[in-house]
Amino acid sequence: MRPLALAALGRDRPGIVAAVTGVLVAHHVNVEDSRMAILRGEFAMVLVLAGPAELELAGLDDDLGRVREELGLEALSLTELSDQVESPGASAATHIVSVYGADHPGIVHAVAAAVSEHGVNITDLTTRLVDAPQAEPLYAMALELAVAGEDEAAVLEGALAEVGRAQGVEVSFRALERDAL
Repeated sequence: MRPLALAALGRDRPGIVAAVTGVLVAHHVNVEDSRMAILRGEFAMVLVLAGPAELELAGLDDDLGRVREELGLEALSLTELSDQVESPGASAATHIVSVYGADHPGIVHAVAAAVSEHGVNITDLTTRLVDAPQAEPLYAMALELAVAGEDEAAVLEGALAEVGRAQGVEVSFRALERDAL
């Protein structure tokens, strides 16, 4: 199989996923991993794909380009990945961090910098600005992290608590419970 990645961005509208995946199916390309979201009316999608070894990449790219034009997407990019693609679960999340507080610039950077300084990988990050009636908007952030061990987790928890104090936000850190799908 031929590993590929596809990213798309544009104004949200019905039919984006159907049109893109229709082209993929026509070229016998399988969607292995995906993340799609609508953020304030903008649609974003990232897919990890597996195509047949004989896949004509130029033809697939041309067909995806037509979909980009038809849907008015800002970007649609296809990339061939290395054969050394990480297997599923290789960097599985072990801990979750929740951050809540008054919105201001620098929250994401401060948390991400503390995580990075401890050599920990962020496997998922979501933020949301929540309107609070008669109050300042509340900023909410959730991160999933791949932490190597409990000693490292304890040190990181302390560092994130310090970030919370410095940023004036509440930070919680806990082990992620493993659920089987």
